Amino acid sequence: MSESGGRGAPARGDRGDKPRHDQSGRRDHQRGADRRDRQRDDKPEGPVAPELPDHIDATTLDIEVRKELRSLPKDTAERVGKHLVAAGELVDEDPEAALAHARYAKTKASRIPVVREAVGLAAYHAGQWAETLSELRAVRRMARSNIHVAIMADAERALGRPERALDLVKETDVSALPPEVAVELRIVAAGARRDLGQLDAAVVSLQGNDLDPGKLTPWSARLFYAYADNLLAAGRTNEAATWFTHAAEADTEEETDAAERAAELA
Repeated sequence: MSESGGRGAPARGDRGDKPRHDQSGRRDHQRGADRRDRQRDDKPEGPVAPELPDHIDATTLDIEVRKELRSLPKDTAERVGKHLVAAGELVDEDPEAALAHARYAKTKASRIPVVREAVGLAAYHAGQWAETLSELRAVRRMARSNIHVAIMADAERALGRPERALDLVKETDVSALPPEVAVELRIVAAGARRDLGQLDAAVVSLQGNDLDPGKLTPWSARLFYAYADNLLAAGRTNEAATWFTHAAEADTEEETDAAERAAELA
């Protein structure tokens, strides 16, 4: 007689490998299966679209953007277009919401350069620097364009990598850029020099034929302001005051605080 109690029941270790298929086991399995089915039914199919304001109309998109979207099915192009419009409207006042719309558009049209561009620009405004770089690098590959190189360089600076920002400047054919983009790239390069403590080099990098108060351009205010700011950082206060004044005079839209800074230095 075994020590198991003498009732003919095998000890726990002697029950063998055969599983017990009792009724309660079947009920537990069925309950588990039903629960998994409910979870699958509750899970939304695909990404959830941000809510679109009623006034959003895809036909307000630029004609070139609409051309890019024509490779998509008509209903998808309409949906993507609306979210691009929403992203564009929100990017200044609510960049996080703009980014949500752009990201959703990407889930439907990730191979369309203008969609990736929208994500990159919204990410930049939202301070998502790594995403900015990822998306705008994709745009550069897809469109073979350096139109956003200044933003990419600025994102590198924001990530604490001024050397990489300067590498981007060096590898770019600046003469092939639109003049306003070339100026922005100079401003970012000066900032990268300043990050590295190269204050005099930052000042010199902004000098050029367009640094002329007598020949104003649409980008003069930003260029003069950056020049004044770097002069001040380099300890050249009197010159900085002069160039803040030039920046204020060129800033007809009052987009900078150049006038206030000139007054402070005066």
